Amino acid sequence: MPNKKSGATSEIIADNLPDAGWSLGWLLVLDCEGRTIWIADAHRDDGKRFVVRADEILTAFVELKLATSRTGVRNTNRFGMSG
Repeated sequence: MPNKKSGATSEIIADNLPDAGWSLGWLLVLDCEGRTIWIADAHRDDGKRFVVRADEILTAFVELKLATSRTGVRNTNRFGMSG
């Protein structure tokens, strides 16, 4: 389960994605050995999509932030979420 700091940071990233034209979804799954896996997905109407998986939600959101920030500049905010 995320701690307060990672939860707040994840929320900030998630709150900024729509402003940059991204839709976001995430889920928590368990693998066959009972390990927690977070899967996060960011996608746009132009067909760009990123899906990441990580052991912690903060790691998943930070990886999405990095992936989406490499797609070019359309509407940039302080987290580099751009289109």
